[in-house]
Amino acid sequence: MQKIKLKIANRVYPLTAQPDQEQGLRTASKKIDIMIKHFEEKYAVKDKQDALAMCALQLATQSEQENLSEAKISEEVSNRLEDINKSIQEVINL
Repeated sequence: MQKIKLKIANRVYPLTAQPDQEQGLRTASKKIDIMIKHFEEKYAVKDKQDALAMCALQLATQSEQENLSEAKISEEVSNRLEDINKSIQEVINL
């Protein structure tokens, strides 16, 4: 574990992280700062708390959409495998 400092919304956050997590954390903090600037410019958001809440909502929504998409794909794959299995069983039982 190593100690790192991340700056998000003009605040420094000290963290302890695995070395292989550091780059992901730094990339995420940069992405959050970019999103904050976008919300401040596009929606005239003055309060960092509001911008952070909007970032959290957008990131959570993206995550949920990905989860729903993955679940749908898994269901489709499962259905196709069932169809293939039924076809194989039909051929075996001939």
